Amino acid sequence: MRFSIYRYNPETDEQPYYQDYELDDALIGNEMMLLGALEKLREQDPGLTFRSSCGEGVCGSDGMNVNGENKLSCITKVSELTQPVVIRPMPGLPVIRDLVIDMTLFYEHYHTVEPYLKPTPAGVSIDLDHELLQSPEDRAKLDGSYECILCGCCSTSCPSFWWNPDKFHGPAALLAARRFVVDSRDITTRERLESLDDPYKTFRCRNIQNCTASCPKGLKPSQAIQQLKSLMLEKQVD
Repeated sequence: MRFSIYRYNPETDEQPYYQDYELDDALIGNEMMLLGALEKLREQDPGLTFRSSCGEGVCGSDGMNVNGENKLSCITKVSELTQPVVIRPMPGLPVIRDLVIDMTLFYEHYHTVEPYLKPTPAGVSIDLDHELLQSPEDRAKLDGSYECILCGCCSTSCPSFWWNPDKFHGPAALLAARRFVVDSRDITTRERLESLDDPYKTFRCRNIQNCTASCPKGLKPSQAIQQLKSLMLEKQVD
């Protein structure tokens, strides 16, 4: 199996380059995940740098661009990839080294949408003796939002995020925003929508659908963004 991997060490390299590797097909088999192949390649080249943690598609740390598509290496079978397998860091964010990108801006956008429940007015403590009850119907509205693992595959596949990384929140952050906007226990729906009602923060989305296509959890960020836009219009009419 042939691999062509993006390499860049800012301490020693003037420009990024691609390095070719090979692994015996018998070693790979039909079940090896790309993460396992990368670990084997790192035995050949200890300097090869990439992120990984759980290895089960839960932590989201090992996102990378594989043959032009953002994927999690730990749940991507090598046997299903065409050769040579071209591996790059996910686009749109600065490269720290090899396949590792700087996710700072991604997390800043996520933090900006205040992804936590606000069930009481500011300055008022929550009554810890009583549960925040929710009907099964209202709970079901959160499905498809809370499962996000913040891998960044969606936002770094989005042209609108590439063009306006400092202004457009991106699919992951807006998916999280939608999760709290529709939560029946949150009392700040209008305030949340007003803060998102901006030509860049939300409306820079062009419904290209790259985010939905790249989500390893099968979520639909584009649909969530369109719902946010519709809710903004409804609040303006109210």
